[in-house]
Amino acid sequence: MATAASVRVLAIDIGTGTQDILLFESGRTMENNVKLVMPSPTVIVAERIRRATAAGRPLLLTGVTMGGGPSHWAARDHALAGYPVAVTPEAARTFDDDLTAVAQMGFEIISEEEAARQARRPDVVHIELQDLDARAIVQTLRTFDLDPRVDALAIAAFDHGAAPPGYSDRRFRFEFLERMIRRSPTPATFAYLAEEIPPALTRLQAIKSSVARYVEYSGSAPELPVLLMDTGAAAALGALEDPRVRRQRHSLLCNIGNFHTLAFHLVEGRIVGLFEHHTGEISRARLEELLRKLAAGTLTNDEVFYDSGHGALVLEPERARASSAATSEPPFLAVTGPRRELLRGSSLPHYEAVPHGDMMLAGCFGLLRALAERVPALGPAIRPALLGEAKAA
Repeated sequence: MATAASVRVLAIDIGTGTQDILLFESGRTMENNVKLVMPSPTVIVAERIRRATAAGRPLLLTGVTMGGGPSHWAARDHALAGYPVAVTPEAARTFDDDLTAVAQMGFEIISEEEAARQARRPDVVHIELQDLDARAIVQTLRTFDLDPRVDALAIAAFDHGAAPPGYSDRRFRFEFLERMIRRSPTPATFAYLAEEIPPALTRLQAIKSSVARYVEYSGSAPELPVLLMDTGAAAALGALEDPRVRRQRHSLLCNIGNFHTLAFHLVEGRIVGLFEHHTGEISRARLEELLRKLAAGTLTNDEVFYDSGHGALVLEPERARASSAATSEPPFLAVTGPRRELLRGSSLPHYEAVPHGDMMLAGCFGLLRALAERVPALGPAIRPALLGEAKAA
């Protein structure tokens, strides 16, 4: 456990392709902290489902709401192959917030009691859905003789939110982003302490419910601080830990993830615009166009939404244009994310941010920065490491 002079934080950035894990300990240089880049929970679940499909066995899904994508497609393919898929209500919301829609996918919605009965059948493949697999993480750390006890947890995940039946989850997601930014126009506005998570963010709520298992398995203190955050905002905040990016007064921060691309336009630390799109739906030329329009303050919400994206928001077009005119240069473009190669060879000058020498941990560094801001007692232990002032260890 942490000594009186140290603080230990487990930061986990849960993406669609990978889950990036940082075990931070104050007093160490950031580069000497333990880091893991592992398959994301949805990728792991998808592989387990595909093995059940290959074996032709019935599938039972229990647990909580988690990220979809690969796990959703694998479960759909299992049902389309003619094999049973039974799922409990909370787990079913992984695939759609409307359980009627889940049933229409060919899945059978069953009670927890029926699930317990089916789980005893030897032919059934039982998979528990969860974004935070506490047992796996604790076991991994202990395998390398690392103490899994921590003083705080900080976790990022992408959450569409629970849209009302018949309402676009893309619109619902972006309308929520807009409300949060208008309240406080900084990337840190998307960081919530456990007790603050909006009810509509059902995926983050489910992760919060899984924290108790980490506390139990690791032996951490039950009342430890827990912070949850949106992945794109965490990556943007993490990019600002790169000194070259942090120095910019006027910048675009673009995180090109495996499934989603989110870009913020910042002037003196304030968000003046943003857009969010699906990475698979945009080419390099289209991304360049979106970034240019974002910088100019001319990008519209409809332009992105009707292009199969989530949306766009320009809060202060006059300020954005004035800032560009004052410098006679476009804003500094910093790029992060596992699909950042999309802009390589681009006509847009850009910089691939490498906070603390590790782009894949950008989200974790953003989580640490948000935790230092939201839990003042932890700030003095975290900030020196983020600023490169920690002693070598």
